Amino acid sequence: MPKVLILSWHAEEFHKLIEAAHLPALEKLAAAKDAAEALPLGTDFDVIFGEPARIRDVLSALPNLRWVQSIWAGVEPLLDPSQRRDYLLTNARGVFGGLMSEFVFGYLLLHERRVFERLQAQQEKRWDHSRTGTLRGKTIGLLGVGSIGAHLAHTAKHFGMTVRGYTRSSESCRDVDAYYHGSGLPDFATGLDYLVSVLPNIPSTRRIVDASLLSQLPAHAVFINAGRGATVDESALIDALQNGRLALAVLDVFEQEPLPPEHPFWRTSNLLMTFHTSAPSFPADLSRVFIENYHRYVNGQPLLHLVDFERGY
Repeated sequence: MPKVLILSWHAEEFHKLIEAAHLPALEKLAAAKDAAEALPLGTDFDVIFGEPARIRDVLSALPNLRWVQSIWAGVEPLLDPSQRRDYLLTNARGVFGGLMSEFVFGYLLLHERRVFERLQAQQEKRWDHSRTGTLRGKTIGLLGVGSIGAHLAHTAKHFGMTVRGYTRSSESCRDVDAYYHGSGLPDFATGLDYLVSVLPNIPSTRRIVDASLLSQLPAHAVFINAGRGATVDESALIDALQNGRLALAVLDVFEQEPLPPEHPFWRTSNLLMTFHTSAPSFPADLSRVFIENYHRYVNGQPLLHLVDFERGY
């Protein structure tokens, strides 16, 4: 008989959604916003649903824990080798792809359709009849082709783009025209019109977008980071932007968040920042992920979206 703890800033909303699902065999359902609220509710929970950063704070107090369902795609706070790993960890997949596509292709279209230039012309009362660009025929490179990257690849095909994918090993997305692995990173990046990173923050991806990779891109290329800030060498990116070796960068994530006021990103003109808003978490979507996995849990079936603690995803 599962005992479920919801641990999230949106605990009350999640509680209502899960309670309304009338989950079978559920013995106990409690909700808290943080460890201070959670611990007085008991230490007998075997299931937690919530945010990894909050879950980390109660791990040592729950001896019966068997399964954690993260509401994030990234689970970095739970990957420290010094922490316990004697439970099943699942993350949120299949809910962020559409939102991420809206974000990425919104900015791709903004760039191709010269939206800022048209707005400036409007403000100056200047008729700007210059030719617009198009995504059709352009090449997009995806750093990471998991569930989110696969959705981006599919959307890119809708616009008639050529899609390259850089992954650890998998080649399961049919919308990717060419895959690259390992030492193939320079070939992957050469000639790209758009480079989009949706990589997780794991040892093998840290600062993968460095001066060497950026040097492979043509000067008209645009870089978008909607994955993790630690995957980018920020100094190298600033240098490429300020010296005209990269046309534009759109950053949703940063090595340090919130970004300090003295950071040079604030003063980089060909850089747009979106402050970790690319794929907002909607409780209704995330509750469905948990509810589906809960049914599997009580029926002894394999859980969806299992995370490998060693790989980090």
